Amino acid sequence: MLSGQRIPYGAEHSAAVKKEKALGLYQGILLTFILAMLANSLASLPFFSILGVMIIAILLGMTWKASMDIPVHAAAGITFSSKYILRGGIILLGVRLNLMTIVDMGFTILLIDALVIAGTLSFIVYLGHVLNVNKGLTLLIGVGTAICGAAAIVAVAPLLKGSDRGNAPLAVACIAILGTVGALGFIALYPFLDLTNESYGILVGSTLHELAHVVAASVPGGDISSESAIVVKLGRVLMLVPVAFLLSIIFNNSTQERTKIKDIPFPWFIIGFLAMSIINTTGVFTAAVQDFLTTSSVYLMAMGMAGLGLSMNYRDFQKAGLRPVIVGVLGSIFIVLLGSILLLLI
Repeated sequence: MLSGQRIPYGAEHSAAVKKEKALGLYQGILLTFILAMLANSLASLPFFSILGVMIIAILLGMTWKASMDIPVHAAAGITFSSKYILRGGIILLGVRLNLMTIVDMGFTILLIDALVIAGTLSFIVYLGHVLNVNKGLTLLIGVGTAICGAAAIVAVAPLLKGSDRGNAPLAVACIAILGTVGALGFIALYPFLDLTNESYGILVGSTLHELAHVVAASVPGGDISSESAIVVKLGRVLMLVPVAFLLSIIFNNSTQERTKIKDIPFPWFIIGFLAMSIINTTGVFTAAVQDFLTTSSVYLMAMGMAGLGLSMNYRDFQKAGLRPVIVGVLGSIFIVLLGSILLLLI
């Protein structure tokens, strides 16, 4: 550029806007990172450990949104965390899953997981229809209850259309509260349940929502209970892949225009989750690498959850009303009853 030549106003304005957007992107990501770190610290405290890092992160995000201002341009960074960073965390979550461990537990465990998921999801969808609850919200509460809590909700949400996708934070909040109540209930009832430690672990793993809930509730039964609970729970996590794929086909076939497979609204990052599980099963990862990736998945998902909380619109709670809560409560009761019956029959 020649000396003294002025940059057109339009170019100066465009450069300033781009700089401001970039700064906002970093601000939003940094805010979710800070909330994730704070959530991790709180998760080490009594009671909060039952909630788990991810649930605490979304609650912190909701609290921040309700009590403090968020820079307008930071929304881009918050959206980036709640969308892309969260998906990266779900992919790395596959490192926790050793497929051979599930195989060693036997076909019975996978059968229990499959029946629990199918029965619970069907019941909640039907109940939502009877109570005239938004279909998208009902489905998200259903997969969160039946499969693996927040991770399942986030994985299935992209399949929904338009405003229904915005129900994800509401569904996560509902699952967080009900799962925590369920974990505390199991801990309180453990002394009165006529179950072996292994059976208790299977019941906990097949019925509670989040992995954090399962880990906390299985503690009274000792190592045997904890191990069986986590394996059964990871079996449910594995079911997320076929359930998400099945739902993507159902949603695709419900539209008037048929699309190519590459255009199906399937959350393809779930394939990444399964790929990480397969790689982990081969034993390629050292213990140190596995621990690093597992820890990273928690932090990334916590950042995503914080982003969801920061995106929460409290008017959505008012619009939703009490009926979605009823669906969640009855669904949570149903999955425990179904799991108990299957444990006795199989």
